[in-house]
Amino acid sequence: MQVIYIGNPILREISKPVESFDSELRRFVEELTRTMYEDDGVGLAAPQVAVSKRLFVFDDGSGPRVIINPEILEKGTEKVSIEEGCLSIPGIYANVIRPSWVKMRFQDIKGETHEELFEGYAGRIVQHEYDHLDGILFIDYLSPAKKALLRPKLNSIIKGKVAK
Repeated sequence: MQVIYIGNPILREISKPVESFDSELRRFVEELTRTMYEDDGVGLAAPQVAVSKRLFVFDDGSGPRVIINPEILEKGTEKVSIEEGCLSIPGIYANVIRPSWVKMRFQDIKGETHEELFEGYAGRIVQHEYDHLDGILFIDYLSPAKKALLRPKLNSIIKGKVAK
């Protein structure tokens, strides 16, 4: 399983809901998790491996988690600016302002529904990965001036010149 990079149109699509909670899904989630760890990531969404499905995996240091068909129910009003990077945009890092927490409804690997409040590091990761399911990349939050500064590096990645 390979991570795709900015410039691939799948990264800009709105992903489709997961409907089958079967052994094929379990195998996919295992492979997605393995790929996340092999590429030294803390989160990885299905669209980042060219699969347009609404799911992602992450590990905030507490062990791997899978989030399927998530919905954001609430967001914190306090905003926090923290540096982010992305496996689909290697070598690019920038501060992104996001809510300090989010409450999500999602399904687990068995299809059971849960609601959970994610804050701190986990809150940051799940918001970043959730964006991937809607075709949003962290660079979309940057100012035009910051994007202009990053444009040469972004163009290199789009052209296939990837420096991990």
